[in-house]
Amino acid sequence: MAKTLTEIFKGFSKLDRLQRLKALQEVGVLTPEESAYLEKGGLRDMALGEKFIENVIGWFQLPMGVATNFRIDGKDVVIPMAVEETSIVAAASKTAKWIRENGEITTEVIGTDIIGQIQLAKVRDFAAFEKAILEQKNYLIDLANREVAFGLVRRGGGVSDIKVRHLPRPDGISMAVIHVHMNPCDAMGANIINQVCEFLKDPIESFTGEKVTMCILSNLVDTKVTRATVKMKIDEELGRKIEEASLFAQLDPYRAATNNKGVLNGIDPILIATGNDWRAVEAGVHAYASRDGQYRSITKWTYQDGTLTGVLEAPLVVGTVGGVTALHPTAKTAMNILGAKSANELSRILASVGLVQNLGALRALTTVGIIEGHMKLHIKNLALGAGAEEKELPGMVKKLEEILAIRKRISLSNAVEVLKELRASRPPL
Repeated sequence: MAKTLTEIFKGFSKLDRLQRLKALQEVGVLTPEESAYLEKGGLRDMALGEKFIENVIGWFQLPMGVATNFRIDGKDVVIPMAVEETSIVAAASKTAKWIRENGEITTEVIGTDIIGQIQLAKVRDFAAFEKAILEQKNYLIDLANREVAFGLVRRGGGVSDIKVRHLPRPDGISMAVIHVHMNPCDAMGANIINQVCEFLKDPIESFTGEKVTMCILSNLVDTKVTRATVKMKIDEELGRKIEEASLFAQLDPYRAATNNKGVLNGIDPILIATGNDWRAVEAGVHAYASRDGQYRSITKWTYQDGTLTGVLEAPLVVGTVGGVTALHPTAKTAMNILGAKSANELSRILASVGLVQNLGALRALTTVGIIEGHMKLHIKNLALGAGAEEKELPGMVKKLEEILAIRKRISLSNAVEVLKELRASRPPL
């Protein structure tokens, strides 16, 4: 009888790499071809790299793991994560299991449209300009959909609205910005929205008599926001501690920056694994976190009547078609592991993992502390950094864990000293 995802989550971290690949293949998360590809180490030749960027000299490879125990909107999901930082995958899996046993993760996407900007640096009469654009709005929308975004229109998307913004300049002259709203369906949409804005440049100039300065998408997509919510039963002492830690990040931008970095510890590795533009998502998240004039946390945790509730809300604009996602075999494999059938589903997974990662960090910070929680998982890296060989790692790790338990801190110098002692105590050949 075939195993379920829930069953393979148990003890998954104790398996070796080949056993993990086999387990994922048995439950249908990986095909035999994908498993063989990953077993061999992924891409080897440079042909694809030459197509992606210029002046190629090699590949920079990140380890890709899978976070387990995630149940999102009632569905079990395996999370591929490409990342170099110790503890991220383990923390996500551990916290997801905690939530799974005591609560649930639900998600939604609010809005459909991305934003393109058409800037006119100086307009003579802003009121007249705005009137002219709004009078021609439907014509411009129809024109853009007919001539540029027709493929999206066939799939239920396309340009949906045009708005005009006034930006007063320091010199007293008016700057005008036209916002073009477009539903990109399952594409990230950067290329097509830029094409739409460039296409609209000439007709806008012709009937307004003003000069368009530049056309470019915006990564602050407050018109399409993804929300993830965690609700779980926990004891009041820990619930209140997490609530207070969350309030700290709401009030203080210095703390909020680190809080949001921790959220992105969960989001970025999935973006990288699936070939999505993690820089664009990060820019949008940080801009959204500052939308009221102060940089704040994109997560909020509250505790009431025995229930801890966490909410993440941010623009997470991604694609499941086109670009690297469709071309890179590892990205395609990662998408298949996720099983996300749409861009919205992928964005909901991202929000869920970011929120779970945030909870794991807040739990560690308010209990054992970030050093003990993080460094315990970092010990093997310290041992390797000190020069330990594979056969020396078990003894090294055990001794360093003992030092950490006593001193509550550990460093590379500790690892170097332990390695010296270990080798000195080894009987001569």
